[in-house]
Amino acid sequence: MTILYGMGSPNVSKVVIMLEELGFSYAFRRVNVFASEQFGPEIDALNPNHKVPVLVDEQGPDGGRHVLFESAAILIYLAQKAGRLLPPSGAARFETFKWLMFQVAGVGPMIGQLNHFRQGAPDGNDYAIQRYTNEMYRLYDVPDRHLAENAFLAGEYSIADISTHPWVNAYERYGLYWSDRPNLSRWWHAVSARPGVVAAAAKMAPLWEADREARANATPDDMDRFYNRKASATSSPK
Repeated sequence: MTILYGMGSPNVSKVVIMLEELGFSYAFRRVNVFASEQFGPEIDALNPNHKVPVLVDEQGPDGGRHVLFESAAILIYLAQKAGRLLPPSGAARFETFKWLMFQVAGVGPMIGQLNHFRQGAPDGNDYAIQRYTNEMYRLYDVPDRHLAENAFLAGEYSIADISTHPWVNAYERYGLYWSDRPNLSRWWHAVSARPGVVAAAAKMAPLWEADREARANATPDDMDRFYNRKASATSSPK
């Protein structure tokens, strides 16, 4: 049995896409991060970093239970287990890793910081908002140029595309126009139309809605812990 712990987020979305693309059966357990459930004993025992996604595979590499956190590590693990969506060797494998790390080290963190300063920080952060907005533009421009000569990020559809796609879903909500980045647009719409991605979007939709409601009802202390705004947020539960 495979269990995925998660919430409505791009990093959880990419794992759901992967599981749907591979046709793996799994159980989903929602973690209400706006009620500090990520600091509870269940997640604490699985991920010392108190983040989701977390994947628990009861049939791991050695035949026993295996726990993974960090979305890119989970994608690599699932791809290797299935023998799909990651070339087994050679230059194509490293090309896939290159674009996977581009998302993990750049696209996700920079847009994540933009979201924080736009939604979770007090007023007076104009510099931070402008900086991360500029980074978002730049990080969307990079694949747009690359995709002018490539159907997918690493040539063939792979975990690099799966990892990046959820971080482009909000493109228009940032007030951006697809016509400004036609190659990124062609790629995003092609990936969005894949049956596994469509199925994942349907499964993620109620999670996004549940998290919007949970965030609206969160206590100030829970929001401080979520954003790590106080020292108590870094403490493991006793």
